[in-house]
Amino acid sequence: MKDFEDLYQELKEKADQADPQSGTVKELEAGIHFIGKKIVEEAGEVWIASEYQSDDELAEEISQLIYHAQVMMIARGLKPEDIYRFL
Repeated sequence: MKDFEDLYQELKEKADQADPQSGTVKELEAGIHFIGKKIVEEAGEVWIASEYQSDDELAEEISQLIYHAQVMMIARGLKPEDIYRFL
């Protein structure tokens, strides 16, 4: 099981390796606008899951939102500690 920092490290390593087959790398290459649209899409799916789906489905949607938010963090050069100071 991963936590926030483990996921960030995994995604950062994928970004640094620049494997063209990596979905994370492809998303980073698509740019900020694309990543932002994915975040909005996932946020909507979290809301819908909150209203109409099981806790497991909601948890999965939240995990996808966190994934795309972390891809945005990497795209913008942010680290987890940049986020933690606002929590």
